[in-house]
Amino acid sequence: MNNGNAKDVWQGQAVEGGHVSIAQIRANAGKFQRKIQWRNMREYVAALAVVIFFGFQFSRTDDALIRAGFGLTIVGMVYIVWQLHARGSAKALPEDAGLSSGIEFQRRELERQRDLVSSVWRWYLGPMIPGLAVLVYAMGRSNPGHLPHPELITALCAAVIGAVFAVVAWLNRLAARRLQQMIDQLAELGR
Repeated sequence: MNNGNAKDVWQGQAVEGGHVSIAQIRANAGKFQRKIQWRNMREYVAALAVVIFFGFQFSRTDDALIRAGFGLTIVGMVYIVWQLHARGSAKALPEDAGLSSGIEFQRRELERQRDLVSSVWRWYLGPMIPGLAVLVYAMGRSNPGHLPHPELITALCAAVIGAVFAVVAWLNRLAARRLQQMIDQLAELGR
């Protein structure tokens, strides 16, 4: 084996540890950015649908308490969209980023998204609670007499909303754990 072949063998062997190239970091960052952009777009469209539907219902009812519930829910949705945009918008990896700055950028982005989904009760679920609580109460109280036990229907609606909120919170905790795993993997690369 001559020196040229030995060099080729040495350079071609698998590297232990976590060697990664800037191209891989760029590809992963781009994929993550697109995933966040699609998540946000879905949330924006859903929020718009809720605002339009609740706005329409707001205009159709004369009951002040029901209108307050619709109004509070709309305000909550606007707050959610603002928070998602301000705290959860995807950022692009700078073109001039090198390997270490690319890893650091991606780590910060993952941490930012992890922190966002970890705090889902404060910025996402919490702002919907006042409006939905008022709506559930108001609709239960405005029973036109055809339901024999409106308090049971009110409790059932509250339980269903609570269960949906619990599932959303649980899914976000899982997402935060997955993001933390990705952060830990990047930390291994940076060593």
